[in-house]
Amino acid sequence: MMVEGEEYNITCEIPKIAPVQNLTVKWYNGDRIIESDVLEIIEPNNLKNTKQPVKLLSTFPFTPTRNDSGARFRCEAQMDLSPVGPHLNVSSQELTITVVFGPDVQCSNIIELMENESLEENCNIAGNPTPSVKWLKDGQPFNSTTPMRRENAGMYTLQANGSLSVQKNIQVHVLYGPELNCPSIYMAEEHTPHNLTCTVEGFPEPVMVWYRDDEVVELPKTLTRLDAGHYLITASNNQSNVNATVEIIVHYQPSEIFELQDLEVHIGSTVELKCSSSGNPRPTYTWNYYQTDNVMEENEDGVSRLEIHSATAYNMGTYTCHAWNNKGRISRTIKVTVIGAEQECPLEITPNPMVLEYRSRAQGATCSSTSAISTNVKRMYWEGVESDNMTWFTNTNEDWGMTPVCTATFQGIGKCQKSLNFTLYKKPDSVSIYHVRRLSSVEEGKEFQLRCDIVSIAPAQNVTVLWYKNQDILKETGCQLENNKTCKLSDVRSPVNVSATINVNLQRKDDEVVFRCEARLNLRLNPLPTTTSSTLKITVLYKPKINTTKLPKEIPVFRGYPEELVCEADGNPTPKIKWGYNPESHVNVSKGNLTVYGPGIYNCTASNDVGSASYEVKVILKEDYLPLIAGFVAVTVVAISTIFIFIYSIYYKNTKMRHYSLKNPKFSMHNGNVAHSNGDLQFPMTRLSKQYICI
Repeated sequence: MMVEGEEYNITCEIPKIAPVQNLTVKWYNGDRIIESDVLEIIEPNNLKNTKQPVKLLSTFPFTPTRNDSGARFRCEAQMDLSPVGPHLNVSSQELTITVVFGPDVQCSNIIELMENESLEENCNIAGNPTPSVKWLKDGQPFNSTTPMRRENAGMYTLQANGSLSVQKNIQVHVLYGPELNCPSIYMAEEHTPHNLTCTVEGFPEPVMVWYRDDEVVELPKTLTRLDAGHYLITASNNQSNVNATVEIIVHYQPSEIFELQDLEVHIGSTVELKCSSSGNPRPTYTWNYYQTDNVMEENEDGVSRLEIHSATAYNMGTYTCHAWNNKGRISRTIKVTVIGAEQECPLEITPNPMVLEYRSRAQGATCSSTSAISTNVKRMYWEGVESDNMTWFTNTNEDWGMTPVCTATFQGIGKCQKSLNFTLYKKPDSVSIYHVRRLSSVEEGKEFQLRCDIVSIAPAQNVTVLWYKNQDILKETGCQLENNKTCKLSDVRSPVNVSATINVNLQRKDDEVVFRCEARLNLRLNPLPTTTSSTLKITVLYKPKINTTKLPKEIPVFRGYPEELVCEADGNPTPKIKWGYNPESHVNVSKGNLTVYGPGIYNCTASNDVGSASYEVKVILKEDYLPLIAGFVAVTVVAISTIFIFIYSIYYKNTKMRHYSLKNPKFSMHNGNVAHSNGDLQFPMTRLSKQYICI
């Protein structure tokens, strides 16, 4: 029994043979000569040329293989004594050998087999003696005759026990066609690494290829909206090929809004604002603006529209469109300008204005939005007031310079404010009027100045001084502060002393005129707060003025008749009258009047402390023709009357005259205006003061 692969020497011993020189030893394997060998003389002492019988050994070196098992080896000694001698052959017994080998695992470290094939079919184990074979997987025995499935692939351990124990690790692959598993729909977020995986099983490992629109593509690590679409995936190996389709949906936040731009619209016109954005999922739109009843919002086909009908000032401002989905949001703000309108601050303060008197009961002013839509208002508050109370209360003892401001922040409009027109007023403690020089009389035509002092009044900016002359308003003026600053320019709203002056020029007709001044606060009150001074009486001094209506420039005088010249003059103080004339003239002076009897030049002079006036009268002598004219007129009238009476008497006598008796007349009661005689005839009677007269 030999072990495969080990080297052995097979020895053929030939005892006591001579001559060795003619001896040949041949080795046979079966009947086949395998080798001639050189003889080795063992005794005596390797003498190759000796003629004596010697003991010979022939050695055949042999390394067996498994194929040599059962081989029959023999050696044959051949003595060739020719040409004179015989040819002798002597053969040994056959040596049958058994070669021990293995176990020999006749499979590689990697086995590939089809499904349903067994390990035993794909791995031969040879050995002598026949080995016992054991397969292990994961340390557990495995039946090598079991039909293999893909899940049986893996690392196996083969244990073969024969003449030796052999253990071998073998990687077993089960061959099968591709099995492709892809999601039919895959949703990914834009610009985010995706985990889209198509799993493919098969052996050999399938080759997977992605197609889009019949073109081979390589799916990027991060997807964009441009990568969305339908894909065809193929997987193939040397067994078969399969394919699958995948729809990739890329979710991304809304894109920039480009169509929405600033615009101008004329007041009363209609305009549309359009907001659109692409996104996945489709964006939802919301608007931020100052909402009014004339703005309509409509969302359709992924577009949001605002339509402004009959634009007003309240439609001015910013409009912000928000496009959003669950991946993000985008906004765009534009400005709408209404041509022909001014921006309105939709705040209302009630009451406004607020006018309160000093130390009166405090009142509150409430600030509110004019819009009924509460979402239009982001924040509303009174400046300087920490509480959220929207009613502001005043302190009527000290809030002189207060200008309360209500501020609000509105959607679309932004921050705006309105001021409460608040006035705390105080009537003056006193109002007085006087001549600046403290005089009670003035000369006619000479300008003088009156002053009105107003003590402790507020606010000075609203003070107007009314000057009265008798009962009529003479003038309306402003006032001045004690530093000569005009009241209207003052920024002081607390009580101050003010004054006003007026220049006056009086005439004689204004004598004994009465002045007064009135301090009026021009506030939004009815009636206006006023305080009036006491009256100031001014006497007008003026020089005399002669009344020429009673004293013509030229006066005729008839011979023999005196004429009285009346010289009257108006003046203050009362003027004195003095006549100037020729001392030789025949005159008579009485109580300022002058009686003249003849022609001449007469001069009347009226004078007082203010001045004097003179008037010259010329008296001319005329004859008196009036009596003659009067006598002529009287004679003419008498003559005409006599002729008329005569003619009428003749006419009456001949046509209408009858005889009547007027004794005991009876009067008809049915007519108070007619008297009746005893006859049938009637004649008219006239009723005069209850007396009846017959004509």
